[in-house]
Amino acid sequence: MEKLFITGIGTDVGKTLVSAILTEALQADYWKPVQAGLTPTTDAATVRGLVQNQTSRFHPERYRLQLPASPHAAAAAEGITLRPEDFQLPATDNHLIVEGAGGLLVPLAPGLLMADLMQQFGLDVVVVSRNYLGSINHTLLTLEALQTRGLRVRGLVFNGEPNPATEDFICQHTGVPVMPRLRAEAEVSPAVVSRYAAEFRAWFGLAVRGESHSAP
Repeated sequence: MEKLFITGIGTDVGKTLVSAILTEALQADYWKPVQAGLTPTTDAATVRGLVQNQTSRFHPERYRLQLPASPHAAAAAEGITLRPEDFQLPATDNHLIVEGAGGLLVPLAPGLLMADLMQQFGLDVVVVSRNYLGSINHTLLTLEALQTRGLRVRGLVFNGEPNPATEDFICQHTGVPVMPRLRAEAEVSPAVVSRYAAEFRAWFGLAVRGESHSAP
């Protein structure tokens, strides 16, 4: 049973798209523990609109915060303090996709980081990377921090315009499993998600059998 936590090397790198693809690929349940910013839509609503299977369940966020900001700031604006004991994985017998907010060290409260919540859950992690100046550093820092915290990287997803030199360096330096890559899309739609979902289903099939796998 796959239970995966989706994180990224920063903000707006494609975590929600990857979450939708994995939810569709595995017909998994989806959960976003903390949503900061409710307009124009939420990440859960976006994923729900992109997923077509009838098996996935969408579990309600533990916190829905109005301010589109770092979760600790959004919570403070409403007089709320997020605490580790507030968070429990939703009960399900299905695969589960958990989408984080921002990157690995995003603060949830004083003394509480997103990575602390990830350790509490103990799930395997999928890291989403997008190419930009500095993305090698951000990707390597994220992967090293996960390793230091004893969290297993299930796979790395490169999103956006390909940059073979950057991607090859990251892969050779880290040796982490690489999932199918995503390319820049003019519009993200259920059809796009369904197309990528087929590639990810094939990747999971190879991974289960222990065969080699890499980004196409």
